Amino acid sequence: MEKEKVIVIGSGPAGLTAALYTGRADLNPLVIAGDLLGGQISLTNEVENYPGFPEGLTGPELVELMRQQAERFGARIEYDMVTEVDFTRGSPFYVKTHQKEYEAEAVIVAVGASPRKLHVPGEDEFVGRGVSYCGTCDGFFFRGKEVVVVGGGDSALEEGIFLTKFATKVTIIHRRDQLRAGAALQKRAYNNEKIGFVWDTVVEAIEGDGVVQRVRLRNVKTDETSIMPTDGVFIFIGHDPNNALFKGQLEMNDAGYVVTDREMRTSAEGVFAAGEIQDHTFRQIATSVGQGCAAAMMCERWLAGREG
Repeated sequence: MEKEKVIVIGSGPAGLTAALYTGRADLNPLVIAGDLLGGQISLTNEVENYPGFPEGLTGPELVELMRQQAERFGARIEYDMVTEVDFTRGSPFYVKTHQKEYEAEAVIVAVGASPRKLHVPGEDEFVGRGVSYCGTCDGFFFRGKEVVVVGGGDSALEEGIFLTKFATKVTIIHRRDQLRAGAALQKRAYNNEKIGFVWDTVVEAIEGDGVVQRVRLRNVKTDETSIMPTDGVFIFIGHDPNNALFKGQLEMNDAGYVVTDREMRTSAEGVFAAGEIQDHTFRQIATSVGQGCAAAMMCERWLAGREG
C-alpha cells in the first residue's frame, strides 16, 4: 500500500492544472492519467479559444505543455487506470489501479466525460469500420469519401470542418432546425462548400456489408424515412460523465455529474472534483483549468487545516 499526500485521478486540463497547483504547494501530487493522457483534448485537432495562444494550437500540443509544467513543479504522472476507490471511510482514502494500491490523504477527481452514443442498430457493430467519435483520429481514413456528422454543437462543427480536409463531402445531420454551436463556428461551416446540412432529422440505423455504406434517417417533424449513402458516420451528440467508479461514493445530480460546491468540494470531505465530471454547463478547456486550479487550492487549504 503506497501512501500519498494527494492523488489526482485524471489527466485532462482540470487534472493537469490541479497537479500544477498542488505541485507548487509542495504536495508532491501523483496523477493517475487513465488510458489517455490529456483526455478529450488530446483528440482535438485545433484549439483556438484557449487564452494566450492567438494563433491556436493542437490539442496534443497543449496537453504536452501542461504536462511539462506540472512535472516541473513536482507532479508525478502514472500511466495507469483507477479500478476501485473507497471514499466512504474518510481520509486516508483507498485508491486501486491495475498495478498498485494507494492510500491518499486527499483526492482530486478529474476524470471528465465520454462521448455519448446514438444507441441505434449498427452503431456498435461498425465502430472502427466507419463509425467514429473522433474526426481528428480517423479523418485520414476517409480521404476522397463522403461522410456524415451527427450533432449540432461546437464539437460537431469543429470536427465536421476538420473532416473537409479529407472527405469530398460532409453532411451534418441535426435533430433540430438550427445549430447550437457558437456563431463563429457556424459561419465557418456555412461558408465551407464541402459541408451540407440535413435538418430536423435523426439517425435510426447504420447499415452496411462489413463497413458502413448507408444510414437510415427519420424526419422528426414529418416522420418521413429515407436512406442516405455514406462511407462514414461521425457522432458528436454530447458527453456523459465518467462516473462509474464513484456511484455510491459521491453525491451526483440527476444527469450523473458529481455535485460540488463553489469550492469544488464533493460530498466526501477531503475529495474534490473538477472539470467535466462535475461541469455539465460550460465544458470548456478554460473553465476546466479554472476548476482544476480551485480544487487544488481548496485541497491544499484542507490539508493545511488538518495538519494545523
